[in-house]
Amino acid sequence: MSLDLALSIARSGLSHVNRQLAQSAANVANAATPGYTRKEVRGEALVAGTLSSGVRSAEATRAVDAALVNRMNAARAATEAAGARATLLKSVEMAHGATGESVADLTAALGDAFTALRGNPSDTLLQSRTVGAARNLVERYAAVSSAIQEARQGAQDAMVGDVKALNDALRKISDLTAQIIPLRAQGRSTAELEDGRDAAVAALSSMMQVKAVPGADGGVTLITAGGLNLPLHSEGGPFSLADATLGPETYHGSGGTLPGVMLGTTDVTARLGGGTLAAHAALRDTELPLAQAELDVSAATLAARFDAQGLALFTGDAGAVPDPSAAYATGGWIGFAGTIRVNPAVTASPDRLRDGTHAVAAGAGGATAFTPNPASGPAAFTTLIDRVLNNTFGTQVSNGVPQPGFATTGLGPGGNLASSLRSNRSLGGYASSLVSAQTAARAEAEEAAEGSGDLLAALESRFSAESGVDMDKELAAMIALQTAYSANARLVSTVQTMYDTLFQAVR
Repeated sequence: MSLDLALSIARSGLSHVNRQLAQSAANVANAATPGYTRKEVRGEALVAGTLSSGVRSAEATRAVDAALVNRMNAARAATEAAGARATLLKSVEMAHGATGESVADLTAALGDAFTALRGNPSDTLLQSRTVGAARNLVERYAAVSSAIQEARQGAQDAMVGDVKALNDALRKISDLTAQIIPLRAQGRSTAELEDGRDAAVAALSSMMQVKAVPGADGGVTLITAGGLNLPLHSEGGPFSLADATLGPETYHGSGGTLPGVMLGTTDVTARLGGGTLAAHAALRDTELPLAQAELDVSAATLAARFDAQGLALFTGDAGAVPDPSAAYATGGWIGFAGTIRVNPAVTASPDRLRDGTHAVAAGAGGATAFTPNPASGPAAFTTLIDRVLNNTFGTQVSNGVPQPGFATTGLGPGGNLASSLRSNRSLGGYASSLVSAQTAARAEAEEAAEGSGDLLAALESRFSAESGVDMDKELAAMIALQTAYSANARLVSTVQTMYDTLFQAVR
């Protein structure tokens, strides 16, 4: 080996170690920077013929496991989605009230008031307390109905915000990809840009779970859990969703007026996959409309069962009682829980609780005949109260005739939802199931968020160990690099000494 070649090799070694030291210093300096991954500068041996001619520094690369990143994004989508559900469902849970204040508790309290009234049907104080118990019940129905509608409007508004943030993230990914591809073609490092793109994909996954498939040219393909291939480089963002004001009767789908999430000109609301956008859409279009329908079924059946026995204790704003045999979506049931009220005629004349408000023909809905107690009738008239206690609050319309089941299918404003609240015949049983299901939903969402959050934390810890900056390892590497630098510097010095000796010999 010539002295020139030895000097060239040593100089390339010094240059390579310099770049590695600079990269290690950058790793240490950015150890606490969110989204930063450890970079490496690898060397490639240079060979001239059969002889080594030094080392060439490659561009900085990242130590990142793409499969692990996709798993983290999936866990992040699940965590954020469950958290979004828990946030919106909390207000519904609170509206159901504390122990003793729920629809189920107040239904039982109304039954207790009728039981007390039966002991002295003409007692005006007991009559007033019974009207008060009925009023407490309708106020609770109204409070829960209002909370459901507010949560549903909140879901719609959150969807609009998610779509905007989704488009922003896609634009950022598009811009970074547009910078990465030409740099990769030139053989230059794109590690820092790839860190930024991964962070943007992670932000996007919070709203819509995606799998990022890297391309050989530095590009990336984003595929959602719902099977959508997300377009990049779209002017103004590919997704859109119009603002909307919701009511109990509004819905998304065939015949509905609620806007869907559009990808270009295609409605993709049913294909959103995971993330907060899908969670908010499910709340808006399925979960909360079903909760409203179950509440309406409870309120409407309550009113109908009292009416069937000869006491129109509850009506809607227009004074009507829903027909229990009619379909939910077309029979005047929609939103009934928010409009139910104590019949003004009963409020004005509480003695109707004893006497009744109307006659009932035998066989009407399975009930036996009933004639209201006339003004000249007995003050201790208990026929109506017995009918209410035995039949309205019981499981039979009349002796041997079971109450019809509560509606469980054809629910929601679109008539396409089904309830899991089955095997209930009594008002109290259905109300208890309803309250239990709707108050447990928030806790279930929080539990799901905790579980997926623990998985995300474990995956992030693994990612940090594999791709993050370990200060001890970096400092140890810097010491090793300093040794290598000293060795190369000594080689340069030795070659210089040999040159000096050679020059002295030829003088």
